[in-house]
Amino acid sequence: MDLSDTPEEAEFRARLRKWLAEVLPSVGPVPDPADWPARRARDLGWQRTLYDAGYADVHWDASPALRMIFLEESEKAGAPYVGANFVGLLHAGPTIAAEGTDAQRARWLGPILRGEEVWCQGFSEPDAGSDLAALRTRARRDGDDYVVTGSKIWTSHAEVADWCELLVRTDPDAPRHHGISWLALPMDAEGVTVRPLRTLAGSTEFAEVFLDEVRVPAANRVGAENDGWRVTMVTLSFERGTAFVGEVVACRRVLRQLAEAARENGGWEDAALRRRLGRLDAEFRALWRLTQWNVSEATAGGGVPGVGGSVFKLRYSVARQELYDAAADVLGPDALDLDRPWVLDRLSSLSYTIAAGTSQIQRNIVAERMLGLPKGR
Repeated sequence: MDLSDTPEEAEFRARLRKWLAEVLPSVGPVPDPADWPARRARDLGWQRTLYDAGYADVHWDASPALRMIFLEESEKAGAPYVGANFVGLLHAGPTIAAEGTDAQRARWLGPILRGEEVWCQGFSEPDAGSDLAALRTRARRDGDDYVVTGSKIWTSHAEVADWCELLVRTDPDAPRHHGISWLALPMDAEGVTVRPLRTLAGSTEFAEVFLDEVRVPAANRVGAENDGWRVTMVTLSFERGTAFVGEVVACRRVLRQLAEAARENGGWEDAALRRRLGRLDAEFRALWRLTQWNVSEATAGGGVPGVGGSVFKLRYSVARQELYDAAADVLGPDALDLDRPWVLDRLSSLSYTIAAGTSQIQRNIVAERMLGLPKGR
């Protein structure tokens, strides 16, 4: 198999590399991690820059090869990632593109691509995290609106979001995986309360969201009423199958930096550490190829990734944790210093086997939908 660039891909890579070299010096510094309004402004500013240069829709409309080149070159150049815009750009937007009406696509996709609106994800609840079908947030139809009452937790970027991809139960008497609907909730609606949550790393990118008789127009429902579980599977396929693409490139960069640090501090003399870093290098190379395959499959399947995303999510979650465990060994006693590189990343990596569907859930998906094994009792 020839994996080298075609002439078109080589031209795109060279043009993108040149553009990044020209524009990145003018990008401002990364704000304080706790200053989410400033981080929102920077992330959306970068998205607008991409839009003006013709690169904003690369996650949606470009070929798999060009998408991979964009992510690879952006990461190598140190360009900002999607940041606060990741829910809108990487799964809410693609879901609306795949499942929304013409009016919904016209209303929401442009502002996402232009860096005008931020989305958050309102899926998990205190008693319905991995068991998402157990969600209890109710939406009662009242004329042209739904009246929503309930709460969500681990809602990414809720405190700076304009919209929320919200799962609600519209038929409380239906079986668990039925009677659910997918709504676009305006975060400034009356009755919405956001309470930030502080993580182990000290950041507040998650929040609790409380919904008290919030009115949401029925026109904001994506998909048919009570068909939200199917629409949700589309969202999750994007979240697991393609949303972590850029992070694989970032992990490969960190791995190279770890090897350099080990050479400088003498850790490279440890044969076990060298083998460990070598195995991780092979692991992330394989994950990159799996990512390419998943993106290609999504393109061939009408833009929606398949269950191969669960294979990627399952292995990537563990590989990321192993990477930052290796970083701790390279750092030695400095691994306890929160101001050192990779230390906070190691803390955040602990969440990856839970976020976007726990590893146990991913194993069930692989077993049932790929291997055809019977469901557990």
